[in-house]
Amino acid sequence: MVHLTVTPESALAVEQVKIKAWGLPPHQIVTIRAWLKDDRGEMFYSRAFYRSDNEGKVDLQQSPATGGDYHGVHPMGLFWSLKPVTPYFRLIKRDVMESPFEIHLELYGQLELNAMPECSPNATACLRRWYVAPGVQRLQVREGRLRGTLFIPPGKNLLLCEGPFQGVIDLFGGSGGLIEYRSSLLASCGFATLALAYFAYEDLPKTFDYLDLKYFEEAAQFLSSHPK
Repeated sequence: MVHLTVTPESALAVEQVKIKAWGLPPHQIVTIRAWLKDDRGEMFYSRAFYRSDNEGKVDLQQSPATGGDYHGVHPMGLFWSLKPVTPYFRLIKRDVMESPFEIHLELYGQLELNAMPECSPNATACLRRWYVAPGVQRLQVREGRLRGTLFIPPGKNLLLCEGPFQGVIDLFGGSGGLIEYRSSLLASCGFATLALAYFAYEDLPKTFDYLDLKYFEEAAQFLSSHPK
């Protein structure tokens, strides 16, 4: 019987996991596929081809991919190579506090070239990828004209945030709005992080044709003066 496992089955999105398959015929070409649906229901997928070893095993920590979305040894390749079914969609975690991404892993005992295979996989596994660690606090920021979210790490005692922590201001490029997943992960790693919106959010400017740099100075002053 063919088996496919991922260890651990629940982890932070920045943590490495181990994917293994066994019970295969020796030297068999197989396809391992990953897919998920984001918070809006859009589907993303990836796949890679592997050859089982003399014992009928595939270990992504050691086994090189022979094709698909990447080549060579990449233990986390199935995750960073995820791409959208609908062109130009970007994989962004929007609800960072309440739910993980559920990533489904499928193993096919042949070279599977179809993006959406019609046959059933020989083995499956599922991984929950969280974007916030237990104990991280999420605080909305409405200070003067500042708009954003402050994430406070849990500290050593999960029931009591200690600090003070090193601070980071997270600015998310030219997409606008308030995007929090990097900030929640940074807080999960011990940084007090301010996800700062600066246009296309609430009462902020609709575009960033003009940016008042004093706004960012105010954000830096707010974060540096915060007790945590």
